[in-house]
Amino acid sequence: PPESRSFAQRVLDVFLPVGFPHSVTEDYMQYQIYDSLQAFSSSIAGMLASRAVLQGKLPSSSSTAYSFSPSLNSPCISQCIPHYAIPSSHPTSPHLTSPHPTQPLLTNPPGVGVGDATASPTAALLLSVLQESMGRLATILFAHKLGTALEPECKKYRLAADVFNDTAMILDCLSPAFPKPLRVLILSFSSVLRSLCGVCAGSAKASLSAHFAKRGNLGELNAKDSSQETVISLLGMLAGSVVVSWVSTPVATWSTLILLLSIHLGTNYAAVKAVSMRCLNRQRANIVFSAILHENAVPRPRDVSQRERIFERDGVLRWADDRILGHCSIGVPMQTVLQHLGLRHKQSGSVELQAVTLSDLVQIFHGEAYVLWYDSEQSDAWIVLKQGCTPIDQLKAWAQALLLAQRAHVRGKHKEQVTTERRHQGDGGRLAELTVTLEETQKLFDTYANRLVEVGWDLDTAALETQAGMRLKVMERI
Repeated sequence: PPESRSFAQRVLDVFLPVGFPHSVTEDYMQYQIYDSLQAFSSSIAGMLASRAVLQGKLPSSSSTAYSFSPSLNSPCISQCIPHYAIPSSHPTSPHLTSPHPTQPLLTNPPGVGVGDATASPTAALLLSVLQESMGRLATILFAHKLGTALEPECKKYRLAADVFNDTAMILDCLSPAFPKPLRVLILSFSSVLRSLCGVCAGSAKASLSAHFAKRGNLGELNAKDSSQETVISLLGMLAGSVVVSWVSTPVATWSTLILLLSIHLGTNYAAVKAVSMRCLNRQRANIVFSAILHENAVPRPRDVSQRERIFERDGVLRWADDRILGHCSIGVPMQTVLQHLGLRHKQSGSVELQAVTLSDLVQIFHGEAYVLWYDSEQSDAWIVLKQGCTPIDQLKAWAQALLLAQRAHVRGKHKEQVTTERRHQGDGGRLAELTVTLEETQKLFDTYANRLVEVGWDLDTAALETQAGMRLKVMERI
């Protein structure tokens, strides 16, 4: 009942989703605490960076220094208004005179814009247009290039967004130390980094919010998250006002900025590490399947989140002991498989045809929704997805590629024995290995698919493709 709740609980209800904590996942609160800390430190660091951009370089006394006439040069006025802060474009003004009457006054000299005391309004406007244009073009290109990877790798891009933002702050603080043309380039590149930050942070936030919402309360959760950000930003602005008033020297400014950015990145890293995603992307699929094959155990999402890396190499096949076994590409066109299936490149540079044909490969995977080819010499696997494949089919293909890489790694320890076996078996041994690993993969999913769902994994969400993939349509001969 409302009357049984304390005042503090009612205040918290304004910023927390209805039904908390039962309406969100268990990792929601820990993530929000770290996220609030990083937003607070980022607000203060942003004010220091903005001051550096607006401050620019002080004009020199020989060109733009002006003072009051002797009649108005009282101690109180000279202490309140800096000597360099009163330029005038009217030499005949009765109250303002040049320190050297024979030296002409400068009227609206050209400058780079923001942070330049000699800048004209037009130059400042053009600089803003240039920054906005470059930032928006970068947004379009980045979303086109990496839009597919933002959801499967939301934790990586959530942290990458803050790296982009902090780099932009550092460039803003460094910009006053450079000449005007170079300063324009630095500020434009800073705008590009902020645009990349916006794309990464917005997409990652949407994926994380969908993960936290348990009862279809995604809209309300986003609304409450906006309320939290508003309060944190307000508190950060108030604290930043105190910081910028006390921190004025370059050494103090840089020390404070580095400290705030370190706190910002550290709390962001802790925030994304606290999230236990339930869908299986490439890295989590490696951890889960290698644990099943090596230890016969089904890890939970929280256990996997403690082991996964935030920045992992794209497409690597990694075993339970963190050994990299090879590389796998999923969703590739059939032409890619044909290029690696038709020719074998030896170390000597000669080329010979393989005995494996496309019909043999298609026949092995006739009943599956994918076609897989693995090159043990290069430790690379290529997966072609058929039309109508499901997320389960993609996971099966990835599990078989991981199993093939592991068997090839074990054989690699006995190179002489492997060479002798290949001479006797020829390329038919590769087809036999594909058949054996396919059967083992089918048994693995028949045994562990339900157990994976029971411990909390979502097998209905496709999260393995990080680029726009293609599908193969197999036509039956009449």
